[in-house]
Amino acid sequence: MTEDKKMTEPEPGSVPEQAEEKAEEKQLNAVEEKEEKRENGGDRNGEAAGSARPAEDEFVHPEGGWGWVVMLASMWCNGSVFGIQNAFGILFVYLLQEFGSEDDPDLRFRTAWVGSLSMGVIFFCSPIVSVFTDLLGCRITAVGGAAVGLVGLLASSFVKSLGPLYFTYGVVFACGCSFAYQPSLVILGHYFKRRLGLVNGIVTAGSSVFTVSLPPLMSALLKNIGLQNTLRVMCVFMFVLMLAGLTYKPLLPKPVSSGKSRGRCSALRRVFNVQIWKSLGYRIWAFGIPAALYGYFVPYVHLMKHVEERFGTDANKEVLLMCIGITSGIGRLIFGRVADYVPGVHKVFLQVASFLVIGLMSMMIPLCNIFGGLIAVCLLMGLFDGCFICIMAPIAFELVGPQNVSQAIGFLLGMMSVPMTVGPPIAGFLRDYLGSYDVAFYLAGIPPIIGGAVLCLIPWVEQRERRKRQQKESDADANGMLEQMPGQQGDMTKAENPESVI
Repeated sequence: MTEDKKMTEPEPGSVPEQAEEKAEEKQLNAVEEKEEKRENGGDRNGEAAGSARPAEDEFVHPEGGWGWVVMLASMWCNGSVFGIQNAFGILFVYLLQEFGSEDDPDLRFRTAWVGSLSMGVIFFCSPIVSVFTDLLGCRITAVGGAAVGLVGLLASSFVKSLGPLYFTYGVVFACGCSFAYQPSLVILGHYFKRRLGLVNGIVTAGSSVFTVSLPPLMSALLKNIGLQNTLRVMCVFMFVLMLAGLTYKPLLPKPVSSGKSRGRCSALRRVFNVQIWKSLGYRIWAFGIPAALYGYFVPYVHLMKHVEERFGTDANKEVLLMCIGITSGIGRLIFGRVADYVPGVHKVFLQVASFLVIGLMSMMIPLCNIFGGLIAVCLLMGLFDGCFICIMAPIAFELVGPQNVSQAIGFLLGMMSVPMTVGPPIAGFLRDYLGSYDVAFYLAGIPPIIGGAVLCLIPWVEQRERRKRQQKESDADANGMLEQMPGQQGDMTKAENPESVI
């Protein structure tokens, strides 16, 4: 018995070593749990790893000054990029006249590919643009992108057939717009913190202002100077965009990583952040949004031609895009403010409501036999379009946390490129073979409703994940208290080794 007792007794110095090992293990587990919590959006306070956060805390945002110039430059960027894209319905009519033939059964299908490809490429390049912005900075990325967009738009004015427009307008011009657009949103965080919500609302409203003003301007230019010269006039917008990019002077200090391994992981995360995909709520969001957008861009491309066929060529079709633009700007200001009062991920229900209304309004377009009814439909569609756009960033913040918002939005925009590209050509294909746009608009309203239904799962999933995290934390705290209780370790040793008891 004495020998057994001696065998069970720990050697001198082993207990402190075991305690140290347990303490280190506990500390590592706490760090891992904290990191996992932050990656899954649990840490909403924005605590950063390493020494990057203290540098940011010491920085004081100007909240104005040169920042107002940067805000106006960003507003011009947002307006010129998406104003030209949203006004493609005006160009669509003249492209049919310039390059089309009534004997071509796929005329509208092939022509719609120009605008839808351009919009799709803007979103498709977003993940790549986020990497270039991190590596080269906002100013170089934005100015270079505007220059590429200028070249693409100028080249589009010299083409003599529809085929080259796929490359010059649909790829080169759109790629330049994408590289110019994303830095205009990133740079705002260098100058504003307390007023960032207000500034973002003003900047995103720039596209509404241009969507209202560009259609009548482009219609007048197309009638007086033709398609080619109109595209050359549009190059002026891209040249001003280059000058606007020169105002993007970065202010935030670059984060400094602690440790070589931490530095390598940080550099890899800047290229491709896989942590955002660990959040089930974000995965559902990243699937539901693209699923809802297959019919989103269809009215912007085909509504003008539908109005000509239904109400005649003399109908004031440009006023419809103006209605969408005006109410979209109003919606961004109203619902952006409303979202501040909606707690947590429940903000997603605002997007659900916007998709339901947009889907129903798309289905209502063929049913409008009077022009006034079509105006009412466009007013509602624009209002909830602004709701969908303005709360994307707040929802991403709630789902993945502040450290991962940038790439989370970038990857989402990249996934949005596919449905926004294929939707309008499919609608044009249906028009060519069915003789009207009625079925195309009916079908365009189905994806937003389905996507909105999918998004309803996010609050339930996030609540379940939150309960799991809380349970895990409570279990960890209970285990930690047991380990700290005096004599507990000895009792457990006796229970595990009953033969060692005399």
